[in-house]
Amino acid sequence: MTRSKKVIKRRATLKGLGAAGTLTFMGTKPIYAKEKSRQGINNNSIGSGEIRKVLFQKVHTTPFIDTHEHLIEEKGRFTGTEHPRVSSDDWTMVLSHYLNSDMLTTGMPQKDYDKFFSPKIDPADKFALLEPYWPAIKNTGYGQAVCIALSELYGVDDLSKKTVREIQAGYEKVRRPGFYKYILKDIANIESCQVNCLEGTPFMKSAMPELLMQDISIVGMFDGPQFELFGDPTGIKVSSLSDWHRVIDWWFDTYSQYAVAVKSQNAYSRDINYEPIEAEKAEPVFTKRFNKQKLTGEEQKLLQDHLFWYSVSKATEQNLPVKLHTGYYAGQNSMPLSRLLGNPGSVTDLCRNAPDTRFVFMHICYPHYEELITAAKQWTNAYVDMCWSWIINPVAAKDFLKKYLVTAPANKILTFGGDYIPMEPVVGHAAIARRGIALALSELVEDGWLSLDNAVELVDPVMHGNARKIFNLAEKEKNLKNVSWG
Repeated sequence: MTRSKKVIKRRATLKGLGAAGTLTFMGTKPIYAKEKSRQGINNNSIGSGEIRKVLFQKVHTTPFIDTHEHLIEEKGRFTGTEHPRVSSDDWTMVLSHYLNSDMLTTGMPQKDYDKFFSPKIDPADKFALLEPYWPAIKNTGYGQAVCIALSELYGVDDLSKKTVREIQAGYEKVRRPGFYKYILKDIANIESCQVNCLEGTPFMKSAMPELLMQDISIVGMFDGPQFELFGDPTGIKVSSLSDWHRVIDWWFDTYSQYAVAVKSQNAYSRDINYEPIEAEKAEPVFTKRFNKQKLTGEEQKLLQDHLFWYSVSKATEQNLPVKLHTGYYAGQNSMPLSRLLGNPGSVTDLCRNAPDTRFVFMHICYPHYEELITAAKQWTNAYVDMCWSWIINPVAAKDFLKKYLVTAPANKILTFGGDYIPMEPVVGHAAIARRGIALALSELVEDGWLSLDNAVELVDPVMHGNARKIFNLAEKEKNLKNVSWG
């Protein structure tokens, strides 16, 4: 059988299996049998093998709603390196987010790193730069997501100097108009994504509005604030704090009906211990900042705190959840763990100060995930999103889900967000998440903490049902159906 026929046959098989096909790569036997009726099934009448068969099949045939991505618009992928988020328009693009950090922390010299992602180097020559470091990083969550993506999208199960040309050919073949929908829906079985735009606008008018739903980025409303980015599109002349309030109002009045949530990653530069500050106290500091005078650390925090709560109040008025980064930082050689220690306590202060606001705490606050489970159990308005966590530490993420489901209400957990800029590795991350969810539920049943019926009943809510309710997706889909920019 020729290579092309093998790939065609493999794709046909995967289409029939959905994301379950990825289990072969992950080292777990895929589930081909038809799902059996679960009426009357209990732990005493079924063995662990059958438990896993039922749950793996259910998880791997259930669609995800992806609650967090940074995907650039598909058209941006066809402008090559003219787009600031495309370092090199070849197979290395698949490795350019998250795994690139592992490449540096494993010891890859900066000069080799720069060559690896350079558009001036022949794609076929790039693996030689990675080869000395690949054995050390291919088994991390970041590495596994990339390996699965290479397998699922290009039919190549091993990244090596022998396969790099085949991978490059696969990259070029897949990266064609329509490949976003192909990867998300056909390969990864994802209904829709929620995108936090990193392309220089607080709200992206996506060309695929129902597939790539959007958050309103609020971080620049209060961190800085970013006068040009947020102020210029409104046409509002800003000279006072009240003017800046009107700018914030404009963004919410204009885009709230289309946005699914608001998002801030301000935790990368400070703890999320925002205190309620009155406008009278913030006004002189805002004036000082507007006049480009240097602020003290105390003044900067005071202004950020006031504007944060103003932005949150507008989100709450418009029934938009507030997504906040917690825990681990992307990148390398930059994360102060002492700051992360404060996140869980600050989470509970936020919930207390704004009981009507739905806070979605992202990334399970890794490595402090036990504390975040506690917050979700205690506070009505605390929700938890497992986005990114499956590739930061897939074992910890599985354990988190097990502990969460027997501790806190199951309607407050969101289990997947790829958190990627490039589209391709989303399929790998989704496969890891599916395996983790299936394992978590199977182990809970095998250990006697859940009945099989109860475990099966949890799959739909945690994979897509909760997201539909928390983000009011039925209404958003209706509002986005005929937007002028779609």
